[in-house]
Amino acid sequence: MTHLQDFQVKLYEYGWKPSKLRWINWLVSATFGFFSRLRGKKAILNTGIWVETTAVHHYDEFLRTIEWDDDTRRIIEKDRVDEDEHITRWNKLLQSSEA
Repeated sequence: MTHLQDFQVKLYEYGWKPSKLRWINWLVSATFGFFSRLRGKKAILNTGIWVETTAVHHYDEFLRTIEWDDDTRRIIEKDRVDEDEHITRWNKLLQSSEA
């Protein structure tokens, strides 16, 4: 949730508003969550790892291709590190559940 709030604050600072189509992202996220939950703990962890890995790639692309102000760059870097920590934690949980 903090990542969402970080980006909403920045959207408003840059004079933008959230898209009116953002409900589509909510629907897709809920669908991923629902079907991975039906498939069990391993599927939940694998889905989470896949989503977070995708987010890390997007953060890397943001950082590489856009000249951000220092404050915004720090926020993106912090959120990227958070995603890496989630991946590490969930990989450990996945490995312990397979043992």
